[in-house]
Amino acid sequence: MPWFPQIYFMTKIACIGSGNMGCALMKAAAPVVGGENIGFSDCDQRKAEQAAQSLGATVYQSNASAVSHSDFVFLAVKPQVLGELLNEIAPALQTRLSNKEPTILVSMAAGWSIDKIQTTLNIPAHFAAFSRFADRYAYRQPIIRIMPNTPVLIGQGIIAVTAAPEVPEPRVAELQQILALSGIVDRVDEAILDAVTALSGSGPAYAYLFIEALADGGVLVGLSAERALRYAVQTVLGSATMLKETGTHPALLKNIVASPGGTTIAGLAALEKGALRGTIIAAVEAAFKRAQELS
Repeated sequence: MPWFPQIYFMTKIACIGSGNMGCALMKAAAPVVGGENIGFSDCDQRKAEQAAQSLGATVYQSNASAVSHSDFVFLAVKPQVLGELLNEIAPALQTRLSNKEPTILVSMAAGWSIDKIQTTLNIPAHFAAFSRFADRYAYRQPIIRIMPNTPVLIGQGIIAVTAAPEVPEPRVAELQQILALSGIVDRVDEAILDAVTALSGSGPAYAYLFIEALADGGVLVGLSAERALRYAVQTVLGSATMLKETGTHPALLKNIVASPGGTTIAGLAALEKGALRGTIIAAVEAAFKRAQELS
């Protein structure tokens, strides 16, 4: 097995789409690869220019150009337009593949499996030894799927990563290093990616709803809206941090707070009566089923 550096010399990254998620991931990548090695492409040229300006990045005039000049291309577009985008960039991807310098696609679209992306691209497999990769084998378009969540916007997210067999391990490791400043990066099997989407991808919305409800409860019992929200946010943040730092199971920490006949156990009884636990589980299951439908 040949030796590979942690980050390839002058690795080029492009992001097709300049929305919040794409911009957040490129911001995290900039200290690793350098802003000058990042580029944006977007149907709204003004948005691409704004995203690029803050990083000292390039703006590509077309999606095909972004593919032609990049080692990794992040597909930061909505799932419903991904098929059209893949058809557009397929010729540029095929050229790179034929030239033995394949661009690695990084998709974050829920419901689009690696096989579905490769089938939509319809690029014939090549059988060749690539100069920057190990071994000689039948080679399809290399694809990595990621599932980030919105806290990557502040470097506190969690990103699941799964790769097609065509992506050499050193390149997967490189991408993980590029993403590391966005939060926790976790390598997973593609078979569980829909479950990850349902839990961590959708999970921030569940957490925000809980925090909002907790603050509303504070207002109901007499706190100002501003103070109730501040207390609710810090309570949830402190509790999550305590779980993470102690490694203690949440049930045990819950029992520490709930003393016999006290206020907390009365509140917990009300939550159980309202089926909070079962409702949250059902929410994750519903999101999981929807992700499978999209697949």
